[in-house]
Amino acid sequence: MTSWTSADIPDQTGRTVFITGANSGLGLRSAQALARSGAQVILGCRNAGKAADALTEVKGEATGDEPFVVSLDLANLASISAAAEEVSRRVERIDVLMNNAGVMAIPRAETADGFEAQFGTNHLGHFALTGRLLPLLLRSTDPRVVTTSSQAHRVGRMRFDDPHWRKSYRKWPAYGQSKLSNLLFTLELDRRAKAAGSNLVAAAAHPGYAATHLQAVTYETSGNRLMGQIMNFANQYVAQSDAAGAWPQLYAATMPGVHGGQYYGPGGPFEMRGYPELVTPISAARRADDAHKLWDLSERETEVTYSWT
Repeated sequence: MTSWTSADIPDQTGRTVFITGANSGLGLRSAQALARSGAQVILGCRNAGKAADALTEVKGEATGDEPFVVSLDLANLASISAAAEEVSRRVERIDVLMNNAGVMAIPRAETADGFEAQFGTNHLGHFALTGRLLPLLLRSTDPRVVTTSSQAHRVGRMRFDDPHWRKSYRKWPAYGQSKLSNLLFTLELDRRAKAAGSNLVAAAAHPGYAATHLQAVTYETSGNRLMGQIMNFANQYVAQSDAAGAWPQLYAATMPGVHGGQYYGPGGPFEMRGYPELVTPISAARRADDAHKLWDLSERETEVTYSWT
């Protein structure tokens, strides 16, 4: 993996990739890189205007089948179901699902279905989407699900007694829980795929500290202008680019030798920047009992179950 970049992506001609949050940041950079490599890219986006602009950019670099946009709001289970139905009508299979979209450290809000917004969007939305798209994934000869986590998973703790923070709310621990959930979900999806005899690979990745609009939104929603300015400065002078931040998830999505349950991130100091490497999450992200418990909770909340036949 030494010095690996998106320029080293193997030929993706004939493969179809669905990317959530593909209108900006890591999602857009992933879409561009995969389109350049020959994949047909489906951009799952909530904002129609931004999606149209992103589609123009991705089309300009596509070397394979034409990319297209699917309207997707991960904070709304009805939108997720509609998006999955549309994709099923338009493509025969999905080879890679990149669960990339997310919100970070926002003031407490609820999704359309009454979930705490960070847990509901970052984890439950992707849990439901993956389940809805599983039949299309299983039609691929080499299906992969790559879920984007964060170094913030290290401050996360699973609050199974109050996962939606109805008793009290702290935005950063809530974000950490959602990112820890991404890793527990990956662990359990891998276990269930193997138990079902499927060759689906469930892996995870994180971008280190990458300059995206996500940090700015965090402080725009809170109204803290000073912190927003600090984050903009850090993005400009400290962070690596969003294109480099996308490398770990692109590696996990495309390279031979990636195995289920693996986690990729930047190989530089403190995993903040650098070329993609295998990295190790905290022990809480590897607790099989918690992964199973989270799966059961997710099925109850979303009313989505996974069918492996």
